[in-house]
Amino acid sequence: MISGSGYSLRATVALCLSLFSAHGLAAEAAVPIVAAAVPVATGGAGLGMAMRFESSIYRDAGTRHDFVPIYIYEGKRVFLEAYRVGLKLDATPDSRFDAFVGYRFEGFPYDRIPASLAGMANRGPGVDIGIGYRQRKEWGTLFGEVLTDAGSGSDGSEIRLGYRYDWQLGRLQLQPQLTFAARDARLNNYYYGVRPSEATINRPAYEPGGGVNAELALSGVYRLSERWRLIGGVSATRWASGVRASPIVENRTQLAGHLGVAYDFSPGHDAWPDGRPLIVKVLHGKATDCDVAQVMLLKCFSTNTVDQTRVTGIELGRPFVERLNGWPLDFVGYVGLLRHHEQGLQEDSWQANAYMKAYYYGFPWSHRVRTRLGLGVGISYAERVPYVELRDQLARGRSSSRLLQYLDPSIDISLGDLIGVKSMGETYVGVGVTHRSGIFGTSRLLGNVNGGSNYIYSYVEWRM
Repeated sequence: MISGSGYSLRATVALCLSLFSAHGLAAEAAVPIVAAAVPVATGGAGLGMAMRFESSIYRDAGTRHDFVPIYIYEGKRVFLEAYRVGLKLDATPDSRFDAFVGYRFEGFPYDRIPASLAGMANRGPGVDIGIGYRQRKEWGTLFGEVLTDAGSGSDGSEIRLGYRYDWQLGRLQLQPQLTFAARDARLNNYYYGVRPSEATINRPAYEPGGGVNAELALSGVYRLSERWRLIGGVSATRWASGVRASPIVENRTQLAGHLGVAYDFSPGHDAWPDGRPLIVKVLHGKATDCDVAQVMLLKCFSTNTVDQTRVTGIELGRPFVERLNGWPLDFVGYVGLLRHHEQGLQEDSWQANAYMKAYYYGFPWSHRVRTRLGLGVGISYAERVPYVELRDQLARGRSSSRLLQYLDPSIDISLGDLIGVKSMGETYVGVGVTHRSGIFGTSRLLGNVNGGSNYIYSYVEWRM
């Protein structure tokens, strides 16, 4: 999905390092999900999901439906949004200057190719690198962005300028927004042009050239509870006349919308008043042909695979919520690096993970030997698609992706309780599964991948 390992891998590693920085200067950040905002306090994180609907601009392509996983982290220097990761180069309560890597939701349909596009070379979603600036005033927020393709195919650029107003109505926050996007000829020609080699009687060669789009959007966030948010929004985009005149484009206003939920893991004001401890986790595991669900249901544990590939990793964590609502339930944020040992089948490579994990420990015997069931959810970016994923996806005739959803179920016990050493009460030993998947091919953000990989691992974890 992303060509080269440079920009995205460095940005993800920066996210890993920045999770443990002190609280930033800005009070909160607005996270765009197709123009929506999910406010998260600095030092906080969130997870969610949304369904995105879009009337395709391509002729006879109908309406697109896309599942968008929402990952949010707001650090002092680094931020993670649903489809962006970036660095805060300068931040104050009223202004911010960012550099980022972002996903571009454009390209031909992947599941059903309409007659208007038949025989054309595929134009896939892109990855942009960019810079952005926003300035907040009492009368609203002005913002601007400069984006350029990071080698995904178009080599095009775009400049966005806009205005947004934050409107608070009790638990409901509304954000009307107006954006103008000036796109160069290379960007428009790539996605909406027809090359001479693709021309037919009903589809002449065409280059739309550069132009300016106008988008009007309204997004909203409703606080269902202290931590749960209902998010939604609609938008209407009027494309430049050159694009609308393309033989593969419908000459109309493009409509889009989204609806979803998000959970805010940000610590309460009185949580961890003396600072949150650093958690270190070291793991080693082997590939398994067992599905993650089979392992979780205790139906399959074999690591006797043909390829015998392995992983070794180290992760760092910070507690976010302790004893949620008084229940024996904690939430911990982790970032880490995993090394794939490919046994000579391909070059060994790195994988970066960022995820939020829930731990339940309310078992009748926990007062004697503390036992935790954990489930982590987040994202994973691989420097190179792991061999087991390439092998399985090739056999199924399916695509692969470096960026996928990450799951991490586990079970562990307190080593201190087990051997009777009180000082080691927060040292745990256990087993888990490191799992990458594409959410059954429903998400363009994850390359519409239907498949993934599983490694069963053992680990030791302690608090510094």
